[in-house]
Amino acid sequence: METVPARLANARRAVKRAARLLDAAPLKSRGPGITFTLEARSNPNRSEITMPDKALILGASGHFGGQAARAFATAGWHVECYRRGTEMTGAATGAQVIVNGLNPPNYHAWDRLVPEITASVLAAAKASGATVCIPGNVYVFGTEPAPWDEDTPHRPVARKGRIRAEMEARYQEAAATGLRTIVLRGGDFIDPDQAGGLFDRFVIGKAAKGVITTFGDPGATHAWAFLPDMARAAAALAANRNELAAFEDVPFPGLSFSTEELARTVTELTGHAVRIRRFPWWIMNALSPFWELARELKEMRYLYDHPHALGGDKFRRLLPEFPITPLQEVLKRFSGQLDLDPDQAVA
Repeated sequence: METVPARLANARRAVKRAARLLDAAPLKSRGPGITFTLEARSNPNRSEITMPDKALILGASGHFGGQAARAFATAGWHVECYRRGTEMTGAATGAQVIVNGLNPPNYHAWDRLVPEITASVLAAAKASGATVCIPGNVYVFGTEPAPWDEDTPHRPVARKGRIRAEMEARYQEAAATGLRTIVLRGGDFIDPDQAGGLFDRFVIGKAAKGVITTFGDPGATHAWAFLPDMARAAAALAANRNELAAFEDVPFPGLSFSTEELARTVTELTGHAVRIRRFPWWIMNALSPFWELARELKEMRYLYDHPHALGGDKFRRLLPEFPITPLQEVLKRFSGQLDLDPDQAVA
């Protein structure tokens, strides 16, 4: 029978052989909700296996959370996806970063649920020492003159804007106790990998039939965030987290275009003229007394009439070589809605 010392010696030899085989070559294995990366480096005296940093993704089934899970995994992080209803502090054990992509769906009960989520995330970050990364939005700015950046005062004009401003204030206050937070602030989401967003469902939902929908002034510039880009930016900032301030507010410039500009780009891309149709807000007005989502959407209507964009100076200082995907390339990811030829979509 093999003795315990012999087993230990054999184990040590096996580790050394594995390290030589993996020498300087990253090994990645992806599975549902998790990415595991190993890097082994040669050393004249010993072999080492370096474990990657861990990112806990909250809300991985949502738009931002799902894209963040992909982006962090691609960047070589060990990704774990939090399951709702489980103990968050325990899930965050060993995490260097917590990506808070949790958001009550369809704006449901924000006044109650957003503070509850915030308290749980703060507790998990405090216990683990992790940096929190949050996808911020533009609701906090109200109707301040654009472009909006980290120095623009928070003067929300809608209830949801006030809730978000209060949420961010809690993270900023926690920075005085040593908790670190990155707020990556973007416009309305554009998600090519998960249907159901405003952009794919409504704005270009009938583009194949020659119709683009506008929620307000078709000439007003509106801020949009192509989520694969924004998630990559989150991963890049997280990698540099120790070089940032304890509370870092980073506007993500993303894309800014009016509905008229979008219609022209769609026409150029497809070769077919499109017309702009106004969203029937009267339906939301009629349904507001009975339907929560109608009330919540109506409150944000001002954003589609107020011209705005996010300033990118700070973002470019922090990530000077970061590429933003152009609008035409973004639209090619929606070949079904635009009725694009498959070869044209991947050109």
